[in-house]
Amino acid sequence: MTLRKIRTATGLSCAALATAGLLTGCQSGGDAKAPSKTSASAAKPHGYVEGAEEAAEQQSRLVLADADTGTVKVLDLITEDITPLKAVDGVQDLSTDGRFAYLRTAGGAHVVDAGAWTVEHGDHVHYYRAAIRDVGPLTGTDAARVHSDQAVTAVSSAKGGTRLLDRKELEDGTVPRGSALTGAGSGPVVPYAEHLLAPGTGDGKDTVEVRDREGELVSTLAEPCAQVRGEAVTRRGVVLGCADGALLVSEDKGTFVAEKIPYGSAVKASERAVDFRHRAGSTTLAARSGDDGVWVLDVTERAWTRVDTGPVVSANTAGEGSPLLALGKDGALTAYDITTGKSVARKELLTKDAGSAAIEVDTTRAYVNDAAGRKVYEIDYNDRLRLARTFPLDFAPTHMVETGR
Repeated sequence: MTLRKIRTATGLSCAALATAGLLTGCQSGGDAKAPSKTSASAAKPHGYVEGAEEAAEQQSRLVLADADTGTVKVLDLITEDITPLKAVDGVQDLSTDGRFAYLRTAGGAHVVDAGAWTVEHGDHVHYYRAAIRDVGPLTGTDAARVHSDQAVTAVSSAKGGTRLLDRKELEDGTVPRGSALTGAGSGPVVPYAEHLLAPGTGDGKDTVEVRDREGELVSTLAEPCAQVRGEAVTRRGVVLGCADGALLVSEDKGTFVAEKIPYGSAVKASERAVDFRHRAGSTTLAARSGDDGVWVLDVTERAWTRVDTGPVVSANTAGEGSPLLALGKDGALTAYDITTGKSVARKELLTKDAGSAAIEVDTTRAYVNDAAGRKVYEIDYNDRLRLARTFPLDFAPTHMVETGR
């Protein structure tokens, strides 16, 4: 794989990058003219960060944390290098916004810059990698839910309340104080289309509000979403989990539209989809359903499918014809045909109770953390769950997220 260092003094124009074979589609059309020296030196590619490198493919890295010892390390899936970071005591959970990882603790959260991210630009994307570094503690919130766009990061607490952080300050290596989003209800806040989607409160507690990036109310969506739990950002819009199904929020030329995707029949509260998992950018979502099933939501088709899996601890899917992956409490990984609900492959993977193991999925591989075995497994889900690589570790990877997306 070839990496190219971005010039930190002058930047590169899209035309220069395209000439180098790194980008396509940056031209706006018509007869392209060679950029002047002034414009070439001033222009910077989308997602540019001084000192970063641009690559021709996604730069996937796994952030791993040991709940007992506080050990935090980053595994680079391209180079297989492991980078140790500052220990964080009492890690209870781990989340990511695609680049930064947020280690949730009893007293707040700790932020790690995994140094890998993706920037979408029309019909193509840009992939970047930079140094892995510890950013620091984030006090006042447990960072149960975190979502970002290029300007703002919304950090929502499981106890209610959301803080808005300046994304540029995070990228510069500091944790900003941020500001509290006032007047919103309890639930996830998602930056989307240069606005914020936030749950309503009071008499409007079953509504979804559209706010500007400063938190001021712009509008309230007409379609309700009672008891908002669970969210995902897809190419077709933001999906929010509601008591009676899902709400798909999309935007076109500044107008926000909400469409309900109902379950189709009555669903018990315990069997609701409340924690969506998916491949970044995919429009097929997976979520556990009670103790013995998994919901699959096809956003494109506006359709739910429930797959009877038996007891599972984690589920995910790459979508678009790929199987549903479910990790059982017995440690076995099973692939299901989503259309038929039938098992198509099974692999005895973890030797002990799967516990808090997760399944992270990208375009060709899935990753499963084995805390008891002190390993991470790379699975080729398109080849009957073939074990592609095993990464032995010197600590227990209790928690895991994939960055670079």
